[in-house]
Parts: sequence; structure tokens; C-alpha cells
Amino acid sequence: AAHRGNLLAEACPSREVLKHVTSRWGVLVLMVLETGTHRFSELRRSIGGVSEKMLAQTLQWLESDGLVERIAYDVVPPHVDYSLTPLGLEAAEKVRQLSDWIEVNLPRVMAAQSGKAA
Repeated sequence: AAHRGNLLAEACPSREVLKHVTSRWGVLVLMVLETGTHRFSELRRSIGGVSEKMLAQTLQWLESDGLVERIAYDVVPPHVDYSLTPLGLEAAEKVRQLSDWIEVNLPRVMAAQSGKAA
């Protein structure tokens, strides 16, 4: 039987997965891909502020973790599709719950930041 990870242990590989899934760009990529298959250019347009380099790196991380599937079509110009694996869909659902909570509670957070009660 596989052992579960321990995020509190410094050497546990689960820390790398946590970094990939909960990084700003990781969360946003998972949220966009939860809506379906997208090309790189579509992802870049959908996620405001992400650089080409960071998007490519984030997709590589999520692909190596088994969360994103990359399908390259042998055509000119090259066409690459990105979609979530079943594991990636589970992860996307989890980060979307957190993202939804942040969006809904943003007024309360901003009130706290400015020192006023919401």
C-alpha cells in the first residue's frame, strides 16, 4: 500500500506538488483547464499577467505531476492541446473551492487590510 505524504516533513516530495498546485499560476492554470481543453495561446490570453516563460514552466510542472496532459499534433504550424487528467480534475476542484472562497470573501479581507470592519 502506498503511504500518504507528509507536507510538514521538510524532505517530503509532497512539498514540490504543493508548490506546483498552489502557486499563483498553478491555481489559475488548473481553473482554466477545468473548463476544458485549451491551447497555449488561449491559456495565456485567459490568465491575465502570466508570462510565456512562467506559463510554460507551470504547464511542465503540472504535466510532470500527472495533472495535465499535453497532446502535440504533428501539423504545421504546430498545434498543442492541454487538458486535465482525472487526477488534475480532482486537484482543480480543490483549488477552485479555495479560489471561490477568496473571491466571495474579498470585501472582508480588504476591509481587514484597511483596518475597518466589514
